[in-house]
Amino acid sequence: MSKTRPIHIAPSILAADFMHLADQVKQCEQAGADVIHCDVMDGHFVPNLTFGPPLIAQLHAATSLDLDVHLMIEAPERSMEAYRAAGASTISVHPEVSPHLHRTLARIREIGARAGVALNPSTPVECVEPVLGCFDLLLIMTVNPGFGGQRFIEGMIPKIRRAAEWRNSGRAEFFIAVDGGIDASTAPRVVQAGADWLVAGTAVFRGDVAANIRALRQAAAC
Repeated sequence: MSKTRPIHIAPSILAADFMHLADQVKQCEQAGADVIHCDVMDGHFVPNLTFGPPLIAQLHAATSLDLDVHLMIEAPERSMEAYRAAGASTISVHPEVSPHLHRTLARIREIGARAGVALNPSTPVECVEPVLGCFDLLLIMTVNPGFGGQRFIEGMIPKIRRAAEWRNSGRAEFFIAVDGGIDASTAPRVVQAGADWLVAGTAVFRGDVAANIRALRQAAAC
């Protein structure tokens, strides 16, 4: 039987108001969020462009929360040290663009960050089985990456369950994060499947941030 794990709420700033970003991150902190999720996009690996290390450094100075940096970029090994230097606590890379994944994950740990692997919806979870034990976070995308506000893909639930089976059997210890379409209706299903990090953008930043985080946490406890 799996042990009870605390649920981490990770607001995704992709959905925040960038004109008031520091204030919104502070609202998340005061409302009990556990980590701030930062989506870095290069306009190549995903069809959107966001921000780089300078913004991460500003966020690091503005909050005491850990920064979970999701690199949706080509050749992440070229810039992950800059993100760590800027204040990233967790750095996640995609195996789709990381051919030397074992080496990349080892390097992320060497520079003092948690190592994460992120999987697109079309990427089977089995692709990370050879590197079990080499990462601290498995980020399962429950939408196709690149844009916020997308509908949750139900077919990702078995991937979460499969990863939880590896963990529950003692093969490796890692967090399971889900990102995409996470709200009060989908949170219970992914938590029941084994997720313990909930990345949510629109569900947090649309409306009252504190009330939204409270509702998300309450839903995840069901």
